[in-house]
Amino acid sequence: MNSHCKLSLLSTILFILPSFHQTLAHDKKPCKHLVLYYHDLLFTGTNEATATSAVVANKTGLGAFDFGKFIIFDDPITADNKLVSPPVARAQGFYFYDMKTNYNAWFSFTLVFNSTEYKGTISIMGADPLPSETRDLSVVGGTGDFFMARGVVTFRTDGKPTLTYFRLRMDVKLYECYGTK
Repeated sequence: MNSHCKLSLLSTILFILPSFHQTLAHDKKPCKHLVLYYHDLLFTGTNEATATSAVVANKTGLGAFDFGKFIIFDDPITADNKLVSPPVARAQGFYFYDMKTNYNAWFSFTLVFNSTEYKGTISIMGADPLPSETRDLSVVGGTGDFFMARGVVTFRTDGKPTLTYFRLRMDVKLYECYGTK
């Protein structure tokens, strides 16, 4: 086979392979699917016993959408949408408002599991464009039962949020699972 034919064959393979891989990845079923509820109770100055998050940097005054406001949290995660249900995990991390023209938050957090069902973590990060009904964030890793997990978490606001409490339904779909469960 001459060098021109080899180059032509190699170019064809390199062109087709990425699109073939994308088709396979898109049609793939999740290897793990969890539905969880995230509960955030913002510290108001008088609710120290029940608060699970706190503002560590106030909004900047640029725009009318809390631009620059930074919140750190250690929030309970439940299997149903009831705040009083026993937590199945904790969400530990932060979010901040990063858009001057609309409400948009950027999240980075870890779901920490320590139960009889699961042990380990799932690391999540990404933009949360709040006006959208559903918002997808990336699963970028994990440990224990979720070792090296990859996937997507779909947020949906559940219930009517207030200034000090909101609840998210989290539809966790993992497409790469190497853990034991």
